[in-house]
Amino acid sequence: MILDPKNLSQQECYKILTGSVLPRPIAFVSSMDEAGHSNLAPFSFFTIAATVPPTLVFCPLRRGPNADRKDTLNNIEKTGEYVVNIVSEDFAEAMNSTSADFPPETDEFEISGLTPAGSKMVKPNRVLESPVSFECKLKAIVPAGNDGPGGGNIIIGEVVMMHIRDEVIENFRIDLKKISPLGRLAGNFYCRVTDLFEITRPETK
Repeated sequence: MILDPKNLSQQECYKILTGSVLPRPIAFVSSMDEAGHSNLAPFSFFTIAATVPPTLVFCPLRRGPNADRKDTLNNIEKTGEYVVNIVSEDFAEAMNSTSADFPPETDEFEISGLTPAGSKMVKPNRVLESPVSFECKLKAIVPAGNDGPGGGNIIIGEVVMMHIRDEVIENFRIDLKKISPLGRLAGNFYCRVTDLFEITRPETK
């Protein structure tokens, strides 16, 4: 089958992309509006952009038929600060509870039962239950796609502080089994990182 994206609906493109580009890590982003209301939401369009300085990227899509902007995007655009928390399997259900569309003043920490913990360099709280959290300062927001349904924004942020549980790190290496990260698949499906195999990278000649 050969498909021209121009002939597909937004939903058809979404299903193909999210069913093919996987598993995807989850950025569990805590932010705060100018009035001090906390927000917490998961995003699976998420990756590393650079290591010097450490830079993370995640991409909130516009939501619903009206292509509304996410509260997370609005908060970050106004304040320039947020925290990316890594999701472990042991609080998967709590993370999922924050993915519904709530009014902007809703505190998803309260919805999920997760614990807000103070940050060092930014105002938004981190998630205490997360084994790894990255405090971030906004570097740039790059529009992606159109302004309608399916469009989005690329949020680029510099990591200004790291919070890592002592038991999950040794010699600057993170123990995969101890952080037990979730991977996002299509639909309602997630995966565990448990079935591993190793391939040695070839040496450059």
